[in-house]
Amino acid sequence: MMTGEEGPGPLPVSGAAEQADGAPGAAVEAEVFPAPAAALEAGPGPRQIHAPAARAIAPGLHFVATPIGAARDITLRALDILAGADLIAAEDTRTLRHLMDIHGVPLGDRQVIAYHDHNGEQMRPRILRALAEGKAVAYASEAGTPLVADPGYQLGRAAIEAGHKVLAAPGPSAVLAALTVSGLPSDRFLFAGFAPSTTSARLRWLEELAPVAATVILYESPKRIRELLGALVQSFGGEREAAVCRELTKRFEEVSRGSLATLAADFEDRTVKGEIVVVIDRARGRKTDSADLEAALKDALTRMRLKDAAAAVAETLGLPKREVYQAALRLGNDE
Repeated sequence: MMTGEEGPGPLPVSGAAEQADGAPGAAVEAEVFPAPAAALEAGPGPRQIHAPAARAIAPGLHFVATPIGAARDITLRALDILAGADLIAAEDTRTLRHLMDIHGVPLGDRQVIAYHDHNGEQMRPRILRALAEGKAVAYASEAGTPLVADPGYQLGRAAIEAGHKVLAAPGPSAVLAALTVSGLPSDRFLFAGFAPSTTSARLRWLEELAPVAATVILYESPKRIRELLGALVQSFGGEREAAVCRELTKRFEEVSRGSLATLAADFEDRTVKGEIVVVIDRARGRKTDSADLEAALKDALTRMRLKDAAAAVAETLGLPKREVYQAALRLGNDE
């Protein structure tokens, strides 16, 4: 879950128009309903009524990905499901109603029920009953792909255990968007969510992640980004390359790239707003014995040509490409 930014559009909502680096602008009066917790940028042009597909929505639990900022990022299939589901559950009902209004998806006499961390245990039986009756149930995260930093996991598990069909309508994801623009390796990555809030727990948690041979992706709040970057310098080392991605897909999108030490210094005196994704490169130049290298090459050679396998292993282990290529040739000759 990544929350969205309030933006312009035909439907006025309350809030403040954010300036660069999060400076507040003039408030806009609400004329229709209170602003959702994660308002969306509707984009230019007149609002249109969505014409759903003629085919009925299949019974089962449909996890629907929703925009992380720009309302036009939603997929046509997601709109079809929202238009045709018998019951709609949402992490934030106001955000989802706003999204449906932007795209002209009528709610009719259907209900949108809240399903979140604080009421999941009470609401799951109701959703499971609807599934048992053969209904199509849509669940939407507040923003982004369900189950990614989102309360939908337990709902999905319960539906599977009860024998119901569980389907996904893929779409926006802050994790993948940040990885895409970070400029860091994407062949292997680990999403670890939010770091613990206390200093000691955060450091212990990061120290476990530091040696992982994969790009690490974290979520963080703007209030704690300074502390997180400082802790990353301690745990990962100041030379590790990283990217701090803020307000992805929104008007004031910003991607800051550099070493952790540089980024920590850059954010030391900054006050920022909006949702933040931090992407950190894998450990480089770590000691790798011949057995580790041989095992990695054997695994890669089952899926790739020799040249590609050597390049992938060199990237993963942080070793010179020529050295790994020669090892791959020797391994091929031995076999």
